[in-house]
Amino acid sequence: MAEIIKEYGTALFMLAREKGAQREYAEVLGEIQKIFNNNPAYLLMLSSPAIPVSERLKAIDEAFDGNAPCDVVSYLKLLCEKGRIEGFNESLEEYNALLKASERVFTAKVTSAQALTDSEKEKLIQKLKKTYAGDVQAEYSIDESLLGGMIVEIDGKIMDGSVRRRLQRVKEVISK
Repeated sequence: MAEIIKEYGTALFMLAREKGAQREYAEVLGEIQKIFNNNPAYLLMLSSPAIPVSERLKAIDEAFDGNAPCDVVSYLKLLCEKGRIEGFNESLEEYNALLKASERVFTAKVTSAQALTDSEKEKLIQKLKKTYAGDVQAEYSIDESLLGGMIVEIDGKIMDGSVRRRLQRVKEVISK
């Protein structure tokens, strides 16, 4: 089901792109996600086969018609009709990934042995922006087992500049 639900997110993104409303739809979808997360019973009701589809669709209309673009409301209704509304979050992840790619926004996962200073973070972000010719957002974490240096994962690539990795390479050379 994962691939199918991603296709729904892709289809909505393509529709939004045709209308030049990618960012607007993303914001509305984010608000809907908050509603679903804060009211899990609502999402359960929308996915319940015990409740007639017509009633579930009516609930979507009552909640979102006039408060969200009609394409987004139709999207929610389609997910509900096809029994895929529980995959909403996953489809939204796909939508947001496509939005980031279209806007050339990259997310870098930065793992360092110790917390980076604001200056170090800024230098890293500037270098990544230059390398990837786009905007870069970073998620930072600390892993003391690195001993020093850092690992940056961005756009499917891993740059391992950790001391742990360097020591591992030295060990490999020595053991040959």
